[in-house]
Amino acid sequence: MGVPALRRFALGDVALSRGGVLTDAVLTYRTWGDPSAPAVLLPSYYTGTSASQAAIIGPGRALDPGRFFIVATDLFGNGLATSPSQRRATGAARFPTVSVEDNVRAQARLLDALGIGELALIQGWSLAAIQAWHWAALFPERVAAILPVCGATGCWPINRVFLAGLRAVFEADPDFDAAPPGPGNLPRALRAFGRVYAGWAYSAAFWREARWRELGFAAPEDLLDWWEADHLGWDAHDLLAALRAWEGADLARALGAATLEEALARVSARVIAMPCDTDRYFTLEENRLEIAAVPGAELRPIVSPFGHCAGAPGRFAAETAAIDAAARALLSR
Repeated sequence: MGVPALRRFALGDVALSRGGVLTDAVLTYRTWGDPSAPAVLLPSYYTGTSASQAAIIGPGRALDPGRFFIVATDLFGNGLATSPSQRRATGAARFPTVSVEDNVRAQARLLDALGIGELALIQGWSLAAIQAWHWAALFPERVAAILPVCGATGCWPINRVFLAGLRAVFEADPDFDAAPPGPGNLPRALRAFGRVYAGWAYSAAFWREARWRELGFAAPEDLLDWWEADHLGWDAHDLLAALRAWEGADLARALGAATLEEALARVSARVIAMPCDTDRYFTLEENRLEIAAVPGAELRPIVSPFGHCAGAPGRFAAETAAIDAAARALLSR
């Protein structure tokens, strides 16, 4: 479906959960549908924007703007909402840590301004799934249902190891602090970042069975080149800022709870969690542990060779159809 115009919501100075202040903060977003209809929230995933959600919105889909008012928000650090690339005059390297909790609370303020009380559904892939879980625990009275796809409640240890490797790519570049703002500002590091990321994004079977051919590539190296080029479209400081939010995601800490189970006890929303069975860093096993702590929650794995990428909005037909069916089920109850 078409992409609506980007909108801006001024938050002023925002006190952050991990300390510091995000001055003159702005949350950007897009909307589809009639504001009087039941509302659906789509937070942004890592290296995604509010525009990326258009692939799963449209007539006849679960997320039909003829039936729902759909709000897609951007993540602080994604280059649209307040990000280091917009703050180079004050030093991008000194950009404060903006947590998942901070993002969710900013989204709540936006929805207040839009006159939205309860959300019929929050759906999100990857880092957006973490935001969906935080919403359900922080604001249980406002969330009817969540659909976390290829995600988790927070950043489990294997996920932190993955992210530490990505972070090290930037931190090892001697030009990192002085890099000018803008896409491709650290070309060597950004290419390496994309190549490292690709090694985690798909399953072992994807590479062993040459599934990259299904994506239109003639050889594995062609796919790796694509990942390099794709990340050259980003600002390195922006990627690192958003990565810090992901890396620090901890639902128990956000709730002031002693354990994850205590934090999840606050969740009253209907839940269908859809990890991919071959995801290498948002694992099926850890989703099972989480779902066991939420009475009535459903674990509905995506069976796919595409690993974490299986849940990317609109990317793979069968996987997208399965996610759409789950959203439809949650919205019809």
